[in-house]
Amino acid sequence: MPAGFGSGVAMTYFARMSVPVALCLAIVMAGCGGHSPETESPAPAIAQQGQVYVASDPRGIRVVTAKEKAVPDLLVAPAHVEPDPTQVVHVFAPVGGRLTAMKVRPGDHVARGALIAQLDSGDVAGDLASYQVAKATADLKERALSRAAELYQHHAIAQKDYEQAQADAASAQVALNQARDQARILGIDPASATWSSHVDVRAPRAGVVLDVGAAAGEFSKSLGATDPLCTIADIETVWVVGDVLESDVAAVKIGAMAQISMNAYPGQTWQGRIAATGDVIDPMTHTMKVRVVLANPGFLLKPEMYGTLSVVRSTSEAILIPDSAVVREGMSAYVFVKKADNQFEKRDVTPGRSAGDQVMIKNGLKTGESVVSEGALLLRAAS
Repeated sequence: MPAGFGSGVAMTYFARMSVPVALCLAIVMAGCGGHSPETESPAPAIAQQGQVYVASDPRGIRVVTAKEKAVPDLLVAPAHVEPDPTQVVHVFAPVGGRLTAMKVRPGDHVARGALIAQLDSGDVAGDLASYQVAKATADLKERALSRAAELYQHHAIAQKDYEQAQADAASAQVALNQARDQARILGIDPASATWSSHVDVRAPRAGVVLDVGAAAGEFSKSLGATDPLCTIADIETVWVVGDVLESDVAAVKIGAMAQISMNAYPGQTWQGRIAATGDVIDPMTHTMKVRVVLANPGFLLKPEMYGTLSVVRSTSEAILIPDSAVVREGMSAYVFVKKADNQFEKRDVTPGRSAGDQVMIKNGLKTGESVVSEGALLLRAAS
């Protein structure tokens, strides 16, 4: 086939084609021989650095206004509750004997004169016998004195005999009074008591039983016992004793207002004034005792409860925001500041010490700016 024959035939073929068909073929050939660029989405709007945009109706996001307030610098010391030592009574058995019953338990509230314990004691029988002997002797000496007085009036006896009768009667009366008082110390009225070795131990004052140191069946050694039958304290007023570090002693003054918090009652506080400070430093802990006296209605404050004692050392003006507004990441912290409707700025801040559920901001925030207090984590994810 001569050169150029193929190309000529092709040209003749295209020339004889209809215009529509040629046009379609040209379009197909153009699609096969070229490459069209992919369709790209429009570029997003570039937000300014540190800006976050949220939906027009953001839910879960709350803002508060940063305000400058007086922030107290608190001295906080560990503390515990004690009963007033002058209102604590250690109850011992007045006589030795075997304990037959213990009528109280720790935590019981008792009235003055309430029955605490019962015991059998030979000392009681001996005291009652001594009273009976003293009473009989006193009666005898009193009758002898009456006869001596009558005889002396009739000059039937000498004056010295009459004076001796007077001395004998007086001595017998002293012995009787002593025996009566000894019986009454045991809680026994000897004039109406029956002959018995039984003795009741009663509460010398009203209060709450702090502890019990004996049980039925034990033998008591009377006042020589090492442990009392029980300990009763009046806790209508209690002491809160704090341990202040030696370095903070200068900040504590008698009469200063103190705030008390107890571990047992979160969120509840008591107010009182410092009644006394210690005169010595504990050599082991290098702390000083500080005492606050508190009224205790309802007996909420119980001996040996632990808590804290706070005293205002000084006050300073600072910007405060809720602690929930501060987002912490490692060593850094930031907040979201509202700039316009649904527009927030992520801003680094330097938080200071906490004041309740709020925190001081040292740097990064101005008074009057609005910060996100709830929902900061939602903005954090968006940022």
